[in-house]
Amino acid sequence: MVGLESATALVREGLSVIIDGTSGIVILNPSQATFKEYLEKKQLYEYLEQELLSYRELAAETLDGHSITLRGNVELAEEVDLALREGAKGVGLYRTEFLFMNRAGIPEEEEQYQAYREVVERMAPHPVTIRTLDVGGDKLVSDIDLSEEANPALGLRAIRFSLQEEKLFNTQLRAILRASAHGKVRILFPMITGLTEIRCCKDILEKVKIALTAEGYAFDAEIQIGIMIETPSAVLIAELLAQEVDFLSVGTNDLIQYCLAIDRGNEHVAYLYEPLHPAVLRALQMVCRAGQSAGIEVGICGEMAAEPLYALVLLGLGFDELSMNAPYLPRVKRIIRQARRSEAAELVTELLQFGTAPEVARCLQEKMQQRFPGIFPAQQARKASADS
Repeated sequence: MVGLESATALVREGLSVIIDGTSGIVILNPSQATFKEYLEKKQLYEYLEQELLSYRELAAETLDGHSITLRGNVELAEEVDLALREGAKGVGLYRTEFLFMNRAGIPEEEEQYQAYREVVERMAPHPVTIRTLDVGGDKLVSDIDLSEEANPALGLRAIRFSLQEEKLFNTQLRAILRASAHGKVRILFPMITGLTEIRCCKDILEKVKIALTAEGYAFDAEIQIGIMIETPSAVLIAELLAQEVDFLSVGTNDLIQYCLAIDRGNEHVAYLYEPLHPAVLRALQMVCRAGQSAGIEVGICGEMAAEPLYALVLLGLGFDELSMNAPYLPRVKRIIRQARRSEAAELVTELLQFGTAPEVARCLQEKMQQRFPGIFPAQQARKASADS
């Protein structure tokens, strides 16, 4: 629960408070009836959590036989075991910037290689998608000097930084390639906005391969490369970008921010951050169609993938892979296994007829509550308030 502004001023010491993180509701001083209602909700939630355990080893396959790959987002090697326990079929996003944070000095090639190798070997035989350094914007690293910018979200960040700091980029690519000798690895370049950037990345990668070969290092010479679709420009030329890579991965956190011109870290405009905005849905549809035309996989690794309410929408749009933090995997899998791809496609067609995000959200909520009443019980929205 974030962005409550003055709510904490209303909370006195010793006051009873109910925090419902599933719906964004805070109730101060709840009545006995409200307390009983939320106690029942808590018990139902815990029951559903136990039920989810049965989905971990099952395939993410719809009732009409369509399979979709569910993978985990990880930051540390220790998280791989949790992802496997929750049923992940690989790592869809390994955030390497966390290896650079909270430390003195930039990690050398050998340290990076050992870190990547550990993740790859723990996840084997499933693939690990390693994203190259994504710093700048809201991701700061103490030993990387990023000058102050008036608008860091639009400044020197992600792949722009790596291409400027080519020595650091080379070191990371060497470590990733060396790790690819120990299991299936894919390289993911963040925040690609055009063909020039991806071609520069590919040129640098080829030079690194030549150097490693000359030095006698083993690596996967046919390693797959992909790009993150996070900007409107990448969406608009997705068909061109898809011809250059082996897979596409949509980062919805930034894509929504850039599509809607919303600072997702600003609580005063957070209400405008709408994953179901018609512009966002159409952007996702364009990316999926570009991947299908090129015959490559299209995944999504942003937070939209982890929301069970959106599972049928993403399925209907045509995504091949959903990657998320491990605890959400069984929740999303449960929806997929109880649905048909045909109904998901019909749902998307209906949702795309609406012109506003609230209209899309209302329709989606109603459809999901009707289709999965045990998973999406009807809820009456409330604001943070004193109940009595």
